[in-house]
Amino acid sequence: MKNQKQTIRKIVGFLNNEEEDGGFWLPNIQRPFVWSEEQICRLFDSILREYPISTLLVWKTKSGIRRRKFIDNWKDSLRLSDFYVPEDDKRKSLVLDGQQRLQSLFIGLRGSYNGKELYFDLLSGEVASPDDIKYKFRFLSPGQANFPWAKLKDLVFTEKKKREVTDALKVAAGRELTDEELNKVEDHLDLIDRTFKMEEILTYQELDSIDNPSLYTEEDVVEIFIRANSGGTKLGKSDLLFSLLSASWDVADEEMEDLLDNLNAHGFGFDRDFVLKTCLVLLGQGARYEVQKFRKDGVRESIEQNWDKIADAIRDVLDFVRGKTFIQCDKALPSYLVLIPLIYCRYHFLQEWKAAKDVDTYLLRCSLAGAFSGQPDNLLDALIKKLDELKTFDIQEVFNVIRTQGRSLELTEDRFWQMGYGSETIHLLFNLWYRGVNHTPAYSNNLLQVDHIFPQSALKKVKTENPRTGRKDLMKYRETERNQLANCMLLSREENGAGGKSDILPEEWFAGKPKEYLWKHLIPDDPNLWKIERFEDFIEARKQLIRANFEYLLLTQMAVNGM
Repeated sequence: MKNQKQTIRKIVGFLNNEEEDGGFWLPNIQRPFVWSEEQICRLFDSILREYPISTLLVWKTKSGIRRRKFIDNWKDSLRLSDFYVPEDDKRKSLVLDGQQRLQSLFIGLRGSYNGKELYFDLLSGEVASPDDIKYKFRFLSPGQANFPWAKLKDLVFTEKKKREVTDALKVAAGRELTDEELNKVEDHLDLIDRTFKMEEILTYQELDSIDNPSLYTEEDVVEIFIRANSGGTKLGKSDLLFSLLSASWDVADEEMEDLLDNLNAHGFGFDRDFVLKTCLVLLGQGARYEVQKFRKDGVRESIEQNWDKIADAIRDVLDFVRGKTFIQCDKALPSYLVLIPLIYCRYHFLQEWKAAKDVDTYLLRCSLAGAFSGQPDNLLDALIKKLDELKTFDIQEVFNVIRTQGRSLELTEDRFWQMGYGSETIHLLFNLWYRGVNHTPAYSNNLLQVDHIFPQSALKKVKTENPRTGRKDLMKYRETERNQLANCMLLSREENGAGGKSDILPEEWFAGKPKEYLWKHLIPDDPNLWKIERFEDFIEARKQLIRANFEYLLLTQMAVNGM
């Protein structure tokens, strides 16, 4: 392993550049770029403050490893597959550690971030501000770039004279610069020349498989990559596991991307962790999510060979959920793990899956009761064992297994009333409550919103007597009372937005509303109960309406020995 040093300008010139000894590229095992504008600006501040920015790790090889370009003009909507490079046996250097830093440098010095370029405040540099920023950088559009901001790439990659820069600043300022300002600008231009162009401040360790082809095998490099990226928070477990899978399966990243895009097209948020965990379960490796399972002989090959069948099973179960149940969006599914037993049944017992009954009851009870919360690996393993015995989906047997694992399927009234504002299960409940409502509109900003009937702002103003002072200066209704289920309703964004309900009191909001509207929202039809001084009476009356509406659910959930 050799240590190399280069200037930042030189290193940036290596990126995507075959003319520079094959160039620097990203192996497809690397996760996507995740840094924000603020993180990029902090990196450049650190560079000018001459802080160390850690050592990079690159692999010099001729191997036909799939790779992709660094992205100069970054946009949130980009797909990594658009930047893939055809495989070849030419010399190249693949960045194993340091992607976020190099990608940030490339964006700041060669490209843009969501259409904005990086600018430097040539008059910054005083004592660090409260947020610990000394040299100010900011991504700006051309119309925002006023005095004293200068485009950084022009300062680093052009040979502008100091006079040219100061003259441009004078024009932007509409005045002559003071001697103090001129001195600061010249000092900063010297600092940029030194830190970006002259000093070799970037160090990278080079694994050389060209001069020493037998020294580092592809398996060695994957192991080095995992160890290099597992020491901090740079990679999640799915990144590490997926790196093993994609090292031996060329199109793993593309297949995974396509599957997740398909699954999440209708308001869900499935991720690689769920898919990889599901793969392990389907292939008999158990539910525990561990790196060593992906190192076992045959596991990665089995995922690749069965990928189409695995993906079809996941998609088919989600289609069933969306088409045949009340679960229409991400917010109505507190744990995606509840789907794995269904996917297992669909994958291994297709004909029995087609005839399965009471799947919606299973999803309802497990989701509302939180049967798959916490660490459900043992529960999943027990359910899979039972499904293998039965070779079909039998809800009574499934429920028996869940209970023997010490998990409840019963929903008491106390738990029911805890489903208030901010709870994970209120959207699941509202999917049952507001049947026929489109919970997943095409435009995300039109998503339905849970709102308070009596606004929080109004309830906070209601005071009660302080027993210590005798004055009415204590808040009467605390957060749990304000957020309780009986004070919640579901509104469209248009109803709840600007010019909508907002902080309007119920006596005004419900006035003139038709009976059908009140019935839909289970609102007591006595206008006297809509007054804020009758808040507690309103809550009790509405609880009776809600309880009557969900009596079937509560009775079913509380019947411990029933379905």
